[in-house]
Amino acid sequence: MLRSTLRVLVVGAGIAGLAAARALRLAGFRPEVVDKLPASTVAGAGIYLPGNAARALRELDLDAPVRPYGEVVGRQHFLDTRGRALCDVDLEGLWGDVGECRALPRADLHRVMLSGAGGAVRHETALTRLEVLDGTAKVEFGDGSTAEYDLVVGADGRRSSVRALSGLGGAAVPVGQVVYRSVVTGGPRLADWTAVLGRRAAFVVMPMGSGRLFCYADEAGTTAPEDALARVHEIFGGFGGPVPDVLEAIEKVQVAVTDEVEIGAWSRGPVVLVGDAAHATSPTLAQGAAMALEDAVVLGAALRKAGTVAEALTEYESRRRPRTRWVLDRTRDRDKLRDVAPALRDPLLRRRGRRIFADHYRALVEPY
Repeated sequence: MLRSTLRVLVVGAGIAGLAAARALRLAGFRPEVVDKLPASTVAGAGIYLPGNAARALRELDLDAPVRPYGEVVGRQHFLDTRGRALCDVDLEGLWGDVGECRALPRADLHRVMLSGAGGAVRHETALTRLEVLDGTAKVEFGDGSTAEYDLVVGADGRRSSVRALSGLGGAAVPVGQVVYRSVVTGGPRLADWTAVLGRRAAFVVMPMGSGRLFCYADEAGTTAPEDALARVHEIFGGFGGPVPDVLEAIEKVQVAVTDEVEIGAWSRGPVVLVGDAAHATSPTLAQGAAMALEDAVVLGAALRKAGTVAEALTEYESRRRPRTRWVLDRTRDRDKLRDVAPALRDPLLRRRGRRIFADHYRALVEPY
């Protein structure tokens, strides 16, 4: 059994890093958490958590603190660009006892995660150097200070400095997708998750409580527009369903060019990657947070029972790789479906869409 005095550093105080810190605390360790961003940085827009994310939160003993926030989503509706029904998915039937699907403000989730991780984060602390030694890792921070750790957890996202400094992989690879996110107040009343599918573009909107809607949209592309709000109106102005009323109420839009991370190994010596730093995908299946939460649970369990850090990291990666690979493959499948001309795609979805979309998640209903 590993000693509780193990020196552990978690790099990144987003969902992945705070989940890892929480899991490590539950396993009996006391990790340090650093983040390069200032404490005043506010997590923006909203987030959709599928049922497997709820299960992981439950295993981290964080499901009760999250429950007051946002709104439970029971069904997914898919519409064509004129707002006509294509298919729907019964989320409660799909996930069963695994957990509820929920949409909520990302800032609320972050506050819960921060409290669960112990609340102590050293902000504005960038990692500038990482050296793998014999069984330990020596790191240097932006202020010139150095420290040595028995375990370094890289939870610093798609553009991970830990991944780069440890030689575990290069830059994330763009997938040719521009994504837009917004929170809307005063828009149409919606009871369910609703997607309007166009040609190489989609607009998704869902309720997240207190009269707010979380909007996610994407289009094929490689460059973020200078005026995201104007671009959203330009691309989606002709869409039907709830989109016109949402566009009328929308005020601010966040935009990003998305990418994915696929690397040969997630650890080197006592350095390990979790979340997007190890296996980022496009947001199409909304599995980024869920995979990070599951990573944290599995890493904590592996460290709790292992005799050495090396044994724990081998166990962690061997358990997680097949599942994250499955998510990557299904994400690519769904993204390819958007490239199919609506004249072919829409009749297919009316016949088989319920099964197609549900099958993208069925493996994730199983334990990890």
